[in-house]
Amino acid sequence: MRVSLVQLNSTIGDFKGNADRMLAIVDRILATFAASEKPDLIVFPEQSLCGYPPMDLLDQESFLFGSIAALRRLQKLLPANIAVGVGYVDKNRERAGKSLVNTYSVLYNGRVVFTQAKTLLPTYDVFDEARYFEPARARHVFAQGCGRVGFAICEDFWWEAPDASQKYRIDPVKELMDEGADVLIVPSASPFIAGKLTTRLNLAEKAVRSGSIPVLYCNAVGANDSLVFDGRSFAMAEDTSIRGMCGWGEEVLTYDTKSGQASRLVLDTPSALPEILDGPTDVQVERYEEIRRAILVGIQDYLRKSGFSRVCLGLSGGIDSALVAVLAAQALGPQNVTCISMPSRFSSSGSLDDAVELCRRNGLRLERIPIEVPFTAFLDTLAVPFAGRPYDTTEENLQARIRGTLLMAWSNKFNALLLTTGNKSEVATGYCTLYGDMNGSLAPIADLYKTEVYGLAAYLNETAAAQGREEPIPEAIMHKAPSAELRHNQKDQDTLPEYAVLDGILRLYIEENRTMDEIVEAGYDRTTVRRTLEMTAKAEYKRRQGAPAIKVSKRAFGVGRRLPLARAIHEVN
Repeated sequence: MRVSLVQLNSTIGDFKGNADRMLAIVDRILATFAASEKPDLIVFPEQSLCGYPPMDLLDQESFLFGSIAALRRLQKLLPANIAVGVGYVDKNRERAGKSLVNTYSVLYNGRVVFTQAKTLLPTYDVFDEARYFEPARARHVFAQGCGRVGFAICEDFWWEAPDASQKYRIDPVKELMDEGADVLIVPSASPFIAGKLTTRLNLAEKAVRSGSIPVLYCNAVGANDSLVFDGRSFAMAEDTSIRGMCGWGEEVLTYDTKSGQASRLVLDTPSALPEILDGPTDVQVERYEEIRRAILVGIQDYLRKSGFSRVCLGLSGGIDSALVAVLAAQALGPQNVTCISMPSRFSSSGSLDDAVELCRRNGLRLERIPIEVPFTAFLDTLAVPFAGRPYDTTEENLQARIRGTLLMAWSNKFNALLLTTGNKSEVATGYCTLYGDMNGSLAPIADLYKTEVYGLAAYLNETAAAQGREEPIPEAIMHKAPSAELRHNQKDQDTLPEYAVLDGILRLYIEENRTMDEIVEAGYDRTTVRRTLEMTAKAEYKRRQGAPAIKVSKRAFGVGRRLPLARAIHEVN
């Protein structure tokens, strides 16, 4: 059996556009291969017709109608004599339960010849599928002339993931193997997390060893809001060797279960030809390279799917804004990035010089808009009501909010989407100003701790140096003490613990759900732990109003971590 796995970048709700892209790709596949080598089955990812995750759009009847209408359109327009599998949202035809099902169907010669609903509906992290869908009551294989195919839709394949936070009583993969599947195909919309590819491969290897059949994993690509889909679809043979693997873009991986050969068709360039992969694929990618790619995809697709082509950001001369500027330039091209320096009476000359040098190295436009005049005007306006009170965070936040207003004005005037530059350590502890430096539509590095910000920046510099290019981030920025520069001689560590300590505590608390006592037992000072947990809890109201963060960790702020705003901080009691 020859199977083509198609990595599709679907746009949520663009039913016609998604269907048109599918039709074009099917035509491209059939035009690429000789008649004797054409696939028997072409597979698209989970919910590829409607885009994933549609969230509460599923409550709109028009969304359901659009999904089904797109399926019928494919049914009529797909070429004859080729089976095509697509994921979409369908109506629950049973009497009881939720009104919708997460469905996968195979189309052939104008007919729906096979349908399988998803069984396991995740409700952890960013997932909330049980809110909308009724689970499948049975699992069946798709029998065609070339063999018997079992479709395990995303979570149906993740039944026994080593770190699963949700346990299920049904094992869909085992049932499909009991039904006599010759090959297991996994149509998936699996969001990126650093290191997640290893988990997918381990699950596939376990399935291959238990069933002695190949596993073909077909994943989505692109990004929707905070979620990045990294593709990297693969074919794992009966001997657990990886015969082929896609990259991060729209590609087709075709696998012959009889010969064990795989070929890749890259769809990003019109003249791309299949690349035959004869041996195992190197799947080991440096962690920071994974993260870099994910952030670039997140920026690119957020803009494209929101109707923007340019971005702007405030450039302070510090490491966070420097990293965001470099990543934005890599994602969009430097000609589409405007950096705005907004010096105050507290800005050091070194920071201003560093911002200029960073823009020179990366070919970025730099605008300079000092804030002294509006800051003085605010101080004069507040002089009487604030009389006798000392300078404190009120005046510091005024500066941040003036900058935020200027950045939003630039964004409005020039139709440039504003990127906010805060990192996960700052966002966690509330070391950021609501309606100030938190202003923006997308937060590219808000799921990176400060120590990871330095790690990714160092990786970018090392990569550039190894390629004989100038390092994008000046050494002065890499080594200066972090400072918001909102008062004289201010340093981040005046307010926060050392970042190495802070990030260690935050990882255990946010991503591992460890208690205060457990974090202390891991070697951290109790007073520091208590203070960190209190700051994090008290800053929840800020995070609720912040820009979406591109998710790269297993527990990012946003839809994957939902906490009440008004509550007792029980963690420190």
